[in-house]
Amino acid sequence: MSRLITASRFLIWLTILGASSAMLIAAGFYLHLRPGLPAVHQLLDTRLQTPLRIYSSDDRLIAEFGEKRRTPVTIDQIPEKQLQAFLAAEDSRFYEHFGVDVIGLGRAAVELASTGEIQSGGSTITMQVARNYFLTRDRTFARKFNEILLSFQIEKELDKETILELYLNKIYLGNRAYGLAAAAQVYYGKPVEELDLAQMAMLAGLPKAPSAYNPLANPERAKVRRDWILGRMSELGYITGSEFQDALSQPLTAKYNATQTEVSADYAAEMARAEMVARYGESAYNDGFQVTLTVNGDDQAAATTALQRGLEAYDQRHGYRGPVDTTNQVPADEATYQSILETYPRVEDLYPVLITDISNEDGQATAWSRHLGEGFIPFDTMAWARRFRSTNAMGPKPSRVSDVLSVGDIVYVRRQPPETANPAATEAASNDDAPTIEEGTLENGTAPVVGPVPMALSQIPDVQGALVSLEARTGAIQALSGGYSFNQNKYNRAIQAQRQPGSTFKPFIYLRALEQGMTPATIYNDSPIVHRGDDMEPGWRPENAGGEFGGPTRLREALYRSRNLVSIRLLQDLGVDDTVAFLDRLKLPTDHLHRDLSLALGSGSMTPMDMARAFAVIANGGYDVQPYLIQTIRDSEGKVLYEAPPAILCDRNCDQLRENSPTPVVGFPAIRVAERLADERAVYILHSMLKDVIKRGTGTGARVLERDDLGGKTGTTNEQKDAWFSGFNHEIATTTWVGFDQPATLGYREFGGTAALPIWVDYMREALEGIPSKNMKRPRGIVRVRIDPESGDRAAQGQDNAITEIFRAENVPEQTAGNGLSGNSDDANLPRNLF
Repeated sequence: MSRLITASRFLIWLTILGASSAMLIAAGFYLHLRPGLPAVHQLLDTRLQTPLRIYSSDDRLIAEFGEKRRTPVTIDQIPEKQLQAFLAAEDSRFYEHFGVDVIGLGRAAVELASTGEIQSGGSTITMQVARNYFLTRDRTFARKFNEILLSFQIEKELDKETILELYLNKIYLGNRAYGLAAAAQVYYGKPVEELDLAQMAMLAGLPKAPSAYNPLANPERAKVRRDWILGRMSELGYITGSEFQDALSQPLTAKYNATQTEVSADYAAEMARAEMVARYGESAYNDGFQVTLTVNGDDQAAATTALQRGLEAYDQRHGYRGPVDTTNQVPADEATYQSILETYPRVEDLYPVLITDISNEDGQATAWSRHLGEGFIPFDTMAWARRFRSTNAMGPKPSRVSDVLSVGDIVYVRRQPPETANPAATEAASNDDAPTIEEGTLENGTAPVVGPVPMALSQIPDVQGALVSLEARTGAIQALSGGYSFNQNKYNRAIQAQRQPGSTFKPFIYLRALEQGMTPATIYNDSPIVHRGDDMEPGWRPENAGGEFGGPTRLREALYRSRNLVSIRLLQDLGVDDTVAFLDRLKLPTDHLHRDLSLALGSGSMTPMDMARAFAVIANGGYDVQPYLIQTIRDSEGKVLYEAPPAILCDRNCDQLRENSPTPVVGFPAIRVAERLADERAVYILHSMLKDVIKRGTGTGARVLERDDLGGKTGTTNEQKDAWFSGFNHEIATTTWVGFDQPATLGYREFGGTAALPIWVDYMREALEGIPSKNMKRPRGIVRVRIDPESGDRAAQGQDNAITEIFRAENVPEQTAGNGLSGNSDDANLPRNLF
């Protein structure tokens, strides 16, 4: 008996000794590790890695940049059942423990002792917060002990809701989704509050193993995990039996959803991204910056559409270049068609399709698309498709489907609205036997379609272009498109393409002439100029478009008819050096301009942005304007870090205005002083002359807009390699350019008025919708006088053919009839070295 008592006492003392030893060891670990533990309050100051987001001026998402997709949410934005799903999956005793679940931790300790590593974990949500914010994921005892200590501290200093909010914003849930809100968008394309119970359970199953239980990569395992979580929710009383059964019966609906942008402005977004990286370095991608651009969502959409449609229209005018590829694997099953087409990307609104059948009798081709399923292409949508032979030549007009397409062709089409379907196809689509496309069988983002889809034959344009639209007074970029498709080619022609401006440049020569005392009534001789050249220099014989000569011509008419020979004589009188100095004063880039008489015809090169900015100076009445894209930059909490300063127009004492401006904020000026660069009255007269370009000159295509406040200038370079139109009203200046990236002729029938102007018109129709007419106010010192249209002199009293012209008061012509010529008409004085 005494031996039993002695043995019992021994076991008790041994247990006490073991417990004391464990406590001493734990205390030792604590004393050793405690100084290196981070302060819990740092959790509340932690910046979650949140992507850079770019918005339009009307607060629509343009782009998102960053490795991690994350949208932080507060705990009260998350539905209760979603919280319960995570608790059921990860930590059902979350509201009962103090950071560590002893039962789960004991299980993990057994696994560590028996296998040398932790297999299933024992981490509570609090422990995961400690690990995710402060620690590594190494499965070592020291890391685990740190995690436990931190969990106790977190529970002591933070309430449960704050801990849960930190957890749900930090966890990785696969497919670049960090945090619950990002995962809801990635897998279901909707905000957290719109998820159903089955979807909530699916997301709650991801933290354990985002790859193994990913519904996109492993749908079967993901469903097993989801159903287990639903069962746990039922056991814990979070959901009723009927809710459980209903959710259990739901199919998997997860699919990858790319970030849904609301405005197509890829070129502008890339410009903003580059600017943010220049300012903030790589942290631009992770610190949650929110950048608001000056571009308006509707204007940008109009610009993108106008440029794409204009380039497609040019492309179709020059014929069909044939299929992008052909295959002999027709007929076959849809899986084979899918495989054939998977290497051909969708380009903007154009879809690659495989021609599977031709019917000349029905007047249509049958096609299959991995994006749209089965469709049909009516012959009337391919009537344009004369075979391309060269820029200036096409084959005969097709008369039947087989003249254009063959079975096995891979071509691009545009999806047509259902009402464009021909009657036979519409009837077929309504039949019970007609094939249908079920939801989820096509590529992500495509709406379910019933019946064959009407399509129109198209092709990806070879030609390129650009559009830039500026607010004339401030320089704010209203819209910008640098090419047909950013995804196809990221070269931004709006700011990078140095191209000859051609006759679009002439208004600046004329503006200098008006400042120098010439008038719209000044007469110049529109007659041939010949420079024969010699062994050292090439000859030069400039001509007007069409090869015609007008003889004595008023400057107003010479500008709206774009007379090259008048412009050359005008520049000769002004002097090349003096004119270049004037261009420098206007702050036009002159480094790439030729310093000879060819300058009058727009030799040298400028970008579309350069031209838009130059015409904005004309549009706003002659003030300096500097284009800018970023309106505001905010940090992740919405605090404004930068705001573009307002532009103040200034006629005099501009330095004093700058000195008296408010104190600059964070290194940026409080205002931008826009100094006057050109004489106000000369600019007003030039407005009138450029309006005539649209009323009666080379830009008459813009008359369809039926506005009295528009002016502009067409431009076409030698061999039609570049086509331009730059135009404005008093508030908006817009430039469009069309050409090939490797300069080549657009075709002998393509000019600024046929290739570039239609794009400008389509854009301005939308940009000016609902906006009243806005003309420049007539400045003092402008007078109207009746003149003789032949001589440019003041008209005689009662003269029947007299017309009204505007002048600066000091430049009103005399009432005397001369020889009908003024300015330089002596060809002998033309310099021999023209280039």
